[in-house]
Amino acid sequence: MAEAEATTGRLRLYSYWRSSCSHRVRIALNLKGVDYEYKAVNLLKGEQSNPEFVKLNPMKFVPALADGDSVIGDSYAIALYLEDKYPEPPLLPQDLQKKALNHQIASIVASGIQPLHNLTVLRFIDQKVGAGESVLWTQQQIERGFTAIENLIQLKGCAGKYATGDEVQLADVFLAPQIYAAIERTKIDMSNYPTLARLHSEYMAHPAFVAALPGRQPDAPSSF
Repeated sequence: MAEAEATTGRLRLYSYWRSSCSHRVRIALNLKGVDYEYKAVNLLKGEQSNPEFVKLNPMKFVPALADGDSVIGDSYAIALYLEDKYPEPPLLPQDLQKKALNHQIASIVASGIQPLHNLTVLRFIDQKVGAGESVLWTQQQIERGFTAIENLIQLKGCAGKYATGDEVQLADVFLAPQIYAAIERTKIDMSNYPTLARLHSEYMAHPAFVAALPGRQPDAPSSF
């Protein structure tokens, strides 16, 4: 799939418009000012299981980022790869406590919220438990994670304009898509999470975040 494309020199992002994991990487790329080629992978059509894509990411997940012959197939790993390759502007602070907080918030989203309500999990719940049961499950997982993050930010007392200070950092890259999806798709009552609600307003006013929104991607349906 990628041999002929590997010579172009541009990064290639294999993405699905509605994937929050892909959404994170689009934000990171935009913040870093990195030009990339968008390669759509339609999850609803099962294109992630095509043999050509499986060669790029054996887990059959998006996103995958191809940089020449190198392919990274996990949003967290991609974000750290971009941080190393394009250090400016930094997504991680030098302060060790704030750096750890960024990783902790990103980890809550990446391992404690999003994977518990991804497409394969929701389909399994609806098939095994009953149609529509996945909605309540999704709301429960998001609310549990949002409560933890809201309390964590307030406890640390470090929220500035953004989650961990006055500069956009890794925590924001992971939080923004999760909050957006919670509001737009899951209809979570954000009045229970005033800090996260305020952060959402900041994200929706930032050009790098706005450009990464699902509805602005080339594979988004025209009716979205």
